[in-house]
Amino acid sequence: MILGGAKKKQRTTGTTASRHSSTVAVIDSSFPEKSLSEVSQSKSRLAPTTTSGSTSFFNDSSTADVILRVFVDTISSVESASVSRSIDPSSASDIHVYLHSHVIRRSKYFSALLSDRWIGQAHPEYSDELLRLNLGVPPTQGSIQSHVTVLELLYTNDFANIIDSASTALDLLPVALELLFEECVHSCVKFLEAVPWTEEEEKRVLNLIPFLSEEESEELLARVSPVREDSCELMLEGLILSAIHNYQNMAYVKAFVAKILRDFSSREPAKRVLEKAFNMSLKTMKESLEEYSSPDFRGDHNETEAIQRLNLHKAMTNGKHLLWLVERMIELRVADVAVKEWSEQAAFTADLQRAFRDDAWRNIVPGLPGVVLRCTCRLANAVAAGTILVARQVRRKLVEDWLPVLVVCKDNVSPMSPSNKSSYLELEETFLRIISTLPMLDAQELLQQCLSFSTRNVEDCPHLVRAFNTWFRRAARPLKPGDDLKECDDDGCSFQF
Repeated sequence: MILGGAKKKQRTTGTTASRHSSTVAVIDSSFPEKSLSEVSQSKSRLAPTTTSGSTSFFNDSSTADVILRVFVDTISSVESASVSRSIDPSSASDIHVYLHSHVIRRSKYFSALLSDRWIGQAHPEYSDELLRLNLGVPPTQGSIQSHVTVLELLYTNDFANIIDSASTALDLLPVALELLFEECVHSCVKFLEAVPWTEEEEKRVLNLIPFLSEEESEELLARVSPVREDSCELMLEGLILSAIHNYQNMAYVKAFVAKILRDFSSREPAKRVLEKAFNMSLKTMKESLEEYSSPDFRGDHNETEAIQRLNLHKAMTNGKHLLWLVERMIELRVADVAVKEWSEQAAFTADLQRAFRDDAWRNIVPGLPGVVLRCTCRLANAVAAGTILVARQVRRKLVEDWLPVLVVCKDNVSPMSPSNKSSYLELEETFLRIISTLPMLDAQELLQQCLSFSTRNVEDCPHLVRAFNTWFRRAARPLKPGDDLKECDDDGCSFQF
């Protein structure tokens, strides 16, 4: 016979929280007497509760006035058909637990349930019997054990003895929320606030946060919620600036930041921060070379020389930063803006030519020409390979502005080391490949500026021979009617075949 049902009092958290399980609790006199012998006789692992001089032990049949049947409720669960098959048979069976009404009132859920019981004491036929309750739990692995553990925690204040891992806290917290056991909820939350989580545990925390009050969830949310929408971008910007400015052993730090950029899921934020850092370093390098190439200092010669040294060192340092940034941008295929910017540097390349015609840089920053040309070569190679697609005007300007710098470096950097020779040859070949992508008149003009690529032995410059052969082969094709007017009249074509 069922005296009546008692609904769970919902835990308010700004909005009404949903039930965590299919809990069903009723005052039930239909338990068969033989079921009492099936109750587990385990004793509590924790210190017992003492009230008015008497000690109450968890699951103590000799003093209990409540017997709770904990069972897997497969009927009310939407997922019961699929989930219940995965449950260990031992965990799916019912268990009966002896409890004490004055203890379990610590749970607001049981407190509300028992209030109906005491109101119903007018029925004398139940005065000498145990109060029998049902508690249905969801058909998930370990659900019964988690409920029994929380029931056991009603008998103690020593929560730290049980809540000793994030996994345990996450197992118990839904049950404590379900039973409105506020002290257990508080202990689980405080433990989760203080310990690291695995990725899977973090997902479980995020699923539970909506059921917590704003105050309870504040610290948990602070750990997993970004402060700003552009938090990732700000973090990447800080990492890049730190990698190129703040560490003595920058090689290892740069390698690590490069991996972070490669693994980052969104390309647009990475593109923006790399472009910003690129523009900053390029601006500093240009200003340093401008001051070095056009000195206008007051004071004695020693002071002027010191400032020029400083400018050259600043240019060299930022050139190294630029090279690393260019490599990262090419690697992520976000270097289109950098190529366009590099192709619009007529004033900068003029300053570089003036600087490299002097002798002062040789003993101060002998590696500066190599750094500048490597930056140019990385960008030019990406353009020639199709990794970066840019307009014809950008391709032309890239060769037009930087070809004179290459020529000056070849003429003024001595002795010619094998590494420098290899770099120059690579950039020559790359420029010639880009020239081959331009219209005939553009290619004609630029190829005439590449004669410095030739050497005493024609066999040593096959790339230049190949480039001119390609141009003449194309120029020797018969013109279609009207092409001679279109191609030559307006532009002053000087070759007729």
